[in-house]
Amino acid sequence: MSESPDRRASDRRRRNRIIAVGAAVVVLAVGVTAAGVISGAEGDDSATRTSASGTAAPASASPTPTRPAPTLTPTPTAVPTFDKAARSIDDPTSIWVVSDKLRPLNPVDYEPADLVDVPVAHTWDPVLRQEASDAVVVMFQAVSDEAGLALASNSAYRSYSTQQSVYDSDVASLGQEGADLSTARPGFSEHQTGLAMDIGAASGACSLNQCFADTPEGQWLAANAYRFGFLLRYPADKVPVTGFEFEPWHYRYIGVDLATEMHSTGVTTLEEFFGLPAAPDYG
Repeated sequence: MSESPDRRASDRRRRNRIIAVGAAVVVLAVGVTAAGVISGAEGDDSATRTSASGTAAPASASPTPTRPAPTLTPTPTAVPTFDKAARSIDDPTSIWVVSDKLRPLNPVDYEPADLVDVPVAHTWDPVLRQEASDAVVVMFQAVSDEAGLALASNSAYRSYSTQQSVYDSDVASLGQEGADLSTARPGFSEHQTGLAMDIGAASGACSLNQCFADTPEGQWLAANAYRFGFLLRYPADKVPVTGFEFEPWHYRYIGVDLATEMHSTGVTTLEEFFGLPAAPDYG
């Protein structure tokens, strides 16, 4: 059965409309795609222009590394040094004066101007220079308070003439060689400075004998005398330096600062501390 002319015409019109609509859709899709490409290209170009002009900061930047603060080297602290030139070792009025067999007092008949009686227990009336006397009083009280011991003075200041008598007596009994080992000649004696004292136990035990070193009083003095400014002047192991035999009873006042320095450094003679020649014999 054949279609009528009107039916065929209607079908052709419907197909034409479908084709036209499809073409329009295709054209629209192509236009949208092209617009997107152009827009994207313009965006990239804009970003490129902005970057090239330098007017926009980059999206992100690498952080600047933080450097550690420099470590400061501390300035070394100066170590205080003892001033060995603070006082004279030649002037007989100085509490640091060094008198030995090579160093006579100048003048040889020197007599201190500030001698005073020392108010402590004694065998013979003790006289010393004021500063040394004050230190002795404090030390004698300390040994009583700290150790329950009692000290006494056996000898202190001796004038030139008194020292001459003592020396002559020892020469008569010991001979000159023996006397020179135990007793200073006049003008060379520490006793003449008014700064030296022969100290013993108040009981008299081992008085002016080397066994005094083994008594409680002698041991206390050996360990503590420096605290009060005194030096055991003639140690047992320094006879070749001082020229005198061991006298554990002979203490010389040199002041707390020097006595403490010598105690701290372990130097036991004035000759060695001040760099003086050993004085085993008279020059």
